[in-house]
Amino acid sequence: MTLMGTVHKTGAMLLLLVLAASITWGMAMNGNAAAGTLAIVGAIGGLIVALITCFKMNWAPVTAPIYAALEGLFLGAISAVFEKMFPGIVLQAVGLTFGTLFALLAAYRSGYIKATENFKLGVVAATGGIFLVYLVTWLLSIFGVTSVAHYIHGSGTFGICFSLFVVVIAALNLVLDFDFIENGAAMGAPKYMEWYGAFGLMVTLIWLYIEILHLLAKLRGGD
Repeated sequence: MTLMGTVHKTGAMLLLLVLAASITWGMAMNGNAAAGTLAIVGAIGGLIVALITCFKMNWAPVTAPIYAALEGLFLGAISAVFEKMFPGIVLQAVGLTFGTLFALLAAYRSGYIKATENFKLGVVAATGGIFLVYLVTWLLSIFGVTSVAHYIHGSGTFGICFSLFVVVIAALNLVLDFDFIENGAAMGAPKYMEWYGAFGLMVTLIWLYIEILHLLAKLRGGD
């Protein structure tokens, strides 16, 4: 495993994601209902493949590219929906996502941010808490309790503050990815770990992009 090898794998996954996203983006922008079906396939399929990759890291050279393509189908459609409601929002979200990526990478490489054990513990705990809130909110909505979801995901002050918090935690997860990749390369991890490292980075970037997209929509007054 090398740093440049992981960078190349990440670039390949980004290319696959963009190519797949362009398919559903075009369909959704033209009003093709099949884009919704492909988005669902991409979201569910991406989750399944991500879980497989987490438990079978040596499968990453195969599963990581598949994950990128499936998530691309989902992101293309959902991005088109947001773009129709708020023109220009997708370009802003993409710019902020990669701006955050490069800013944190620079801070990490320069030593301003260090992935200490306490830092890792805090970020992991906060991330787990966020997903627990999302899970509870989803379960409540199934049983018809939508007030909590509206409070958290709405465009009110609390909803915006919550989204800001989530974006910060998602961004800090990038530091954990950088640390994982750097340590893996330093310890001479197997070559397939380049794909696994790229996969982990892609998961965080996709999460960060979606959360930034949602935050920008809230700031524009959308739920």
